[in-house]
Amino acid sequence: MAFVPFDKREGFIWMDGEMLPWQDAQLHFLTHALHYGTQVFEGERAYNGQIFKSREHSERLFHSAHIIHMDMKMSVEELEQVKKDVLKANGLENAYIRAAAWRGAEQMGIDVTGTETHVAVAAWEWGSYFDPEIREKGISLKTSKWRKPAPDTAPTAAKTASLYNLSCMVKAEVKKDGFTDALMLDHEGYVAESTGANLFAVKDGMLHTPIADRFLNGITRQTVMDLATERGIEIEERRIKPEELESFDEIFLTGTAAEVTAVGKIDDIEYGVGPITRQLHSAYEDLVNGRTEPVKKQA
Repeated sequence: MAFVPFDKREGFIWMDGEMLPWQDAQLHFLTHALHYGTQVFEGERAYNGQIFKSREHSERLFHSAHIIHMDMKMSVEELEQVKKDVLKANGLENAYIRAAAWRGAEQMGIDVTGTETHVAVAAWEWGSYFDPEIREKGISLKTSKWRKPAPDTAPTAAKTASLYNLSCMVKAEVKKDGFTDALMLDHEGYVAESTGANLFAVKDGMLHTPIADRFLNGITRQTVMDLATERGIEIEERRIKPEELESFDEIFLTGTAAEVTAVGKIDDIEYGVGPITRQLHSAYEDLVNGRTEPVKKQA
């Protein structure tokens, strides 16, 4: 099936209190967020009509807005209902949901005084983030020369559009070299994450993952850690040096879009899709599809 540009699709998008025909959900050229990146967003998935960890995503959107000093004009409960309404309006049960809040076209300039917060929610069918065949053998990552910003130089705890320009730029660069995605280091040169997903490594049956204090602590990351704990898999959160990468047996990524995705190669280092990656992938699939009970959140 031919790809349809997102502004040419059919369906409905909720925007500022109205359920609009898809192609009518438009913004003005002088929208503040377009010029200054003053937008926060969430990417979510619905499985069999249920949005996975919906409230956690809604609460994170509000937290991101708070970090960038953006006032929300609706409640978490109202946003929760809107997401359900959008799924219903589009007749979707298995879908990707994008909720966003941004500063509008009320004024331009660095001073945000006078701007208003706008909110929209869209949903569409979306399968695997990575090609299923590639996921089976593991995706490839290339270490980028660009580093994640330090938490005192950018709002790294917020899911804000301004941070994702770097990810888009980095992914474009590594794809030119034939890699699926990039491995990014933090400002001190430790392993951080990919352009849009958290990273886990396995060695001798134990999980290792970078401490999520310099990048977004993903909801899927937290879920997978809970799944591992329930299965008796030991986890260590720590700073990981790039030179350690060749000592690991398995590498995988986690994210709402990526779900649990094996990594088969980082630069010149190759990995197998091992038993722990497969176990946690299956456990996550069972959880999001309602075949198992939700895991208890870590203390």
